[in-house]
Amino acid sequence: MSARRYGHTYYSPGMATRPGFAERRRARRGSLERPINGRMYRGTWLLAGIPLLIAAFSVSRPEPLRPPALPPAFEAADAAAAARDFATSFPDRSPEAPKAQEAATWVVDRLGGLGLQTHTDRFHVEIPGRGEVELQNVIASRVGQSSDAIVIMAHRDNTGTGPGANDNASGTAALLELARAYATPAAPPLPPRPNHTIVFLSTDGGAFGAHGANRFARSRPWRDRVVAVINLDAIAGNGPPRIEIAGERSRSPSVAFVRTAAIRVLEQSGREPERASALGQLIDLAFPFSLYEHAPFAGRGTPALTMTTAGTRPPSPFGDTPNRLNRQRLGEIGRSAQTLLGSLDEEVELAPGTSSYVYFGTRSVRGWAIVFILCAALLPCLAVIVDLFARLRRRRLPLTPALRSFRTRLMFWLFAGLLFELFALLGVWSKGASRPLSPEKSPATDWPLLGLTVFTCFLVAAWLVLRRGLVSRRSTSAEDELAGHTAALLGLGIVSLLVLATNPYALIFVLPSLHAWVWLPQLRGAPAFVQAGTLLAGLAGPALLLGSFATRLDLGLDAPWYLAQLAAVGYVPLASVLIICVWVAVGSQLTALARGRYAPYPDASERPPGGPFRILGQVAVAARDRRRDWADRRAAGG
Repeated sequence: MSARRYGHTYYSPGMATRPGFAERRRARRGSLERPINGRMYRGTWLLAGIPLLIAAFSVSRPEPLRPPALPPAFEAADAAAAARDFATSFPDRSPEAPKAQEAATWVVDRLGGLGLQTHTDRFHVEIPGRGEVELQNVIASRVGQSSDAIVIMAHRDNTGTGPGANDNASGTAALLELARAYATPAAPPLPPRPNHTIVFLSTDGGAFGAHGANRFARSRPWRDRVVAVINLDAIAGNGPPRIEIAGERSRSPSVAFVRTAAIRVLEQSGREPERASALGQLIDLAFPFSLYEHAPFAGRGTPALTMTTAGTRPPSPFGDTPNRLNRQRLGEIGRSAQTLLGSLDEEVELAPGTSSYVYFGTRSVRGWAIVFILCAALLPCLAVIVDLFARLRRRRLPLTPALRSFRTRLMFWLFAGLLFELFALLGVWSKGASRPLSPEKSPATDWPLLGLTVFTCFLVAAWLVLRRGLVSRRSTSAEDELAGHTAALLGLGIVSLLVLATNPYALIFVLPSLHAWVWLPQLRGAPAFVQAGTLLAGLAGPALLLGSFATRLDLGLDAPWYLAQLAAVGYVPLASVLIICVWVAVGSQLTALARGRYAPYPDASERPPGGPFRILGQVAVAARDRRRDWADRRAAGG
């Protein structure tokens, strides 16, 4: 008896009668059981080798600026004494606190006493949970040979839950000590003028979203004159020196500026400053966010960084008392800032602007190379999705009902996103400027119960109206399920292209979904735990973002609520919220398919008549009848 070859399997007619043979035989490539073109997926991955090779050649070694000619003259003892005095005299410097104005006057008197041109800038902002408040920046300057300005700054306020000795009386005291080196005496001889105008900026509202820095970065005449910014924040803690470079856009200060700052810290402390990991920097490019005050400047294209002893999140105000100030660390970072300022004053033009990159210390990888790699990782999934769509078209399988089913889910989630934004516009959620929120003093985990209840009721009503097109009225065939997968994957492909157009670095949040969920059509007959595991693997991207906020910002389980509040105040733009809604609609359709709850959208003849209000009335009547039946059965049983 001759054996015949089918695919990669030989069998003879007698073998077909063996138990389990049909189940063990591998399905034909391109069939309903194997619709995904694995060869195309693997072959397209070979293209990723080209971007990796190019990225290897894009690695650069940043050259730092030269050290200043004069050694630092920063007096750590005087700065520590000033920090203790400031924190003890004004323990509550939160916006509109009784001592806030006195703290500003204290800084004005000391900067003015150095002979510097000093003035104040009062402005109003709306802080979530506090309403509209008045803030005040204190600005002092030493006019240089050029009108281009280098800014050294520190926020003056605190959250009010502690004296804020480290955060940020230490930065304020260091700012005054640095200003002393540029003091102008009342009588000759006058010290030589610096090459650039040096601005000493004491900001307000820094602990509540860098409001003072944002005001200065956008206000005239400075917004077009600032060429570099050094921010001092919590520099007298026990932690190691650290440099923060993440901005409010997918940009960071020039790598030469960052490397110069690292070398200056190394010279004064004997160790390289800590920084965000490569993954952390990539997340910061994908979701630009920082709680430090250099971020508004970096977002506007001005090279800016923060020198601190804290982590990605400023230190907790509890226990931040004057007796815990680390004078040695204060001196190390103070001298580092002074020498960095000197280097910038001599040749800041060699480190202009901002760019995108991942910084490894002695080397960096350029941003365009990272984007190239991310786009290459996107190609295999897009190729497979397009091929799957083409296969359905060639087989003449109906895709319209599946697309309408996905459209229904999409309408629900878009309604949810737009309703959330409408509630924010109407002030149902806490209103405020579109700035990062203080983790200690924000309403991110204190949402209004009435507003959440009304919001939930609207969503339930919308779901009851829309779900009539998602209820199964006949048995769902394998062709229907494959069409449902294809419609969802087409939506996921559109999401990836929208992300690529808005912020290509954010593809790191979408790629896990693409590479995991693209195999779900091939796993329709797999055990439930395999399908569930594949669905969960696709959630790795959003989990990465939530995990970053939960760990790096020490938010824990409050991270989702914090991100929702960022969307409520407008820090997360509406376009991003809508893209997230499309992604959630894709996930909901794929989940329904994995659970066996999917049904193609019915024809007009199969749908019950009635508009939304009639449907809600029918649901209410049905609920009333079920409640009466339950009460009758209970009475009969009693």
